[in-house]
Amino acid sequence: MTEPTAATRPRNRRQLIVEAAGRVFGEHGYHAASMEKIAAAVGITAAALYRHFPNKYALFAECADVTAGRLVAALDEVPPGAALPDVCAALTRVTVAHRASGGVYRWEARYLEREDRRRLMVRFGHIVGRVDEAVQHAYPLPDRRLRAVAALGAIGSITMHHTSIAQRRAEELLSASALRVAATDPAAARRGSPRPVELPAQPVPRTRRAEILAAAVPLFARDGFASVTNGQIARAVGLAPSALYRHYSGKVDILAAACLQAAGLLAQGVDRSLQEVSGPHEAVEALAATYVAYSFEHTALNSVAEAELAGLPDGLRRPLVLAQREHIAVWEQQLRLARPELDPRQARVLVHAAFGVAVEAGRGLRWQDSHGHRDAVTALVVGALGLSRPGSRSGS
Repeated sequence: MTEPTAATRPRNRRQLIVEAAGRVFGEHGYHAASMEKIAAAVGITAAALYRHFPNKYALFAECADVTAGRLVAALDEVPPGAALPDVCAALTRVTVAHRASGGVYRWEARYLEREDRRRLMVRFGHIVGRVDEAVQHAYPLPDRRLRAVAALGAIGSITMHHTSIAQRRAEELLSASALRVAATDPAAARRGSPRPVELPAQPVPRTRRAEILAAAVPLFARDGFASVTNGQIARAVGLAPSALYRHYSGKVDILAAACLQAAGLLAQGVDRSLQEVSGPHEAVEALAATYVAYSFEHTALNSVAEAELAGLPDGLRRPLVLAQREHIAVWEQQLRLARPELDPRQARVLVHAAFGVAVEAGRGLRWQDSHGHRDAVTALVVGALGLSRPGSRSGS
């Protein structure tokens, strides 16, 4: 690879590096991204990259800071007291424009050091506050903070998948989805009596291999795969680190087993939820309730599967990606039956928006599991999809 001369080197080289790094982090995850991959994405040598950033962490921290800074800048251009559609449109516009590099904060922020994480949270606190204010003005209903973070989840979902769709159409779909979420009254859902979701129980670890897996999942969820050592996992089950290799060939195989377990539990839950539905609208509601119940009941397992899937080697990742696509296809089919005006790409974008709502609303509730919280988040998910439900002030 030939490094450009000073005369031809672009003046915005640092900006180009940050953009490329955001795409690499988004595609591969923090631990699987490397300075070499990032340099190749920019079209420079790794040595040249190190002239701008001393290490991968410094580049990652700047990516997260730039992502948050773009959103803050977009809101700064919207006058104080602006209507909710204007606020959502500004955030959606910048998020869609930078979808390939804009999602690094969602799962990977746990890799930030304390001060960098604190600064990022301050910025996102400002963003949520602006949306919260606009939501309260537009729809003075209970749980406005929850509705605000859920609406942001719908908008941010575009950074977490690769569905090909025109930028303008994506902006329209996501802004409308976020507005419907903001207009949904979770309190009304809590007063309803939806059919309870029966999820398969997480297997009780009855072998040493299963014990290792059960011990590793909460460590991966708390600290991130890259930060957890074989020694930590071994200590959690009372083994010497070398003894792990009698059960798994390496740490990455433990991660793959966790992702497979997550996919299996979710698939079983979906199969159960669709057994007695009477039509597509009820099917979508059942899917929403199942995904929300799964997210609350298996929070650590789900977060590991979502956050770390991209970092698995191709051979281990392929069956998991196929399972993920199959799950999304079920949602897409039922949503299009309920909303025939949607084409497949539009339906897929909305399905991912629903997942984004579930994640951010669950986080907003600190994943404190209760029937009320599950019902509230389910109502917000259904609202994101454009299906009417009791307590919603928006149409489809």
